[in-house]
Amino acid sequence: MNPNEAIILAGGMGTRLKSIVSDLPKPMAPIDDKPFLEYMLSVLSAANITHVVLSVGYKYETIKAYFGDRFAGMKITYAVENEPLGTGGAIRYALSFIDGNESLLLNGDTFFNINLKDLREFYFAHKPDIAMSVRLMYDFSRYGTVELSVSNVTGFISKQPVKQGYINGGVYMIKKNIFEKYTLPEKFSFEIDFLEKYVSELKICAMKSTDYFIDIGIPEDYKKARTELPGLLKS
Repeated sequence: MNPNEAIILAGGMGTRLKSIVSDLPKPMAPIDDKPFLEYMLSVLSAANITHVVLSVGYKYETIKAYFGDRFAGMKITYAVENEPLGTGGAIRYALSFIDGNESLLLNGDTFFNINLKDLREFYFAHKPDIAMSVRLMYDFSRYGTVELSVSNVTGFISKQPVKQGYINGGVYMIKKNIFEKYTLPEKFSFEIDFLEKYVSELKICAMKSTDYFIDIGIPEDYKKARTELPGLLKS
């Protein structure tokens, strides 16, 4: 049975967006009069997701007041961090609210328009610990690069100028018990302290894509998203 649950990391403060989006959690940054998070949730609903766990912290009351406990036919659960746990700690805590054995996982400040059904099928076909989406990019320095051998992830290269390469698209399928056999601190980075550190021990498979990708973490890309996202999802 395909999993019908998803986690969204929605605890970001949006420090670099403060000049244009003040006093809001980053996923609530408005795009055409709707929060960015609403676009993400709408895509999950269209992919037949029935339960979403929102990993929240900073001003999460704003998110809960807007979306409540149900949205677009989906049950919403809030995994509230009393203090920042890092992306890894936040994921581990959010997984405790998942009912099944696996879950989609999405970054709450990026939109990657991949086919979520394809990612789920890719996960079940390859049976990895983690299936991740990767996006082919050209002439970039803002993102790290994912090293691949066919579809297997063999390493991660830190941010540097790159002519062409695959970046982590921030959409995953992961096992609920993914962290169980590793000794990890309460607060840790999913990307650095887990994926990069244990890449040789984990089976990580990457689904390649050239679909639309935007990261609203900096003002210039947030402005692009405000122009591009509404039209993309109406088409």
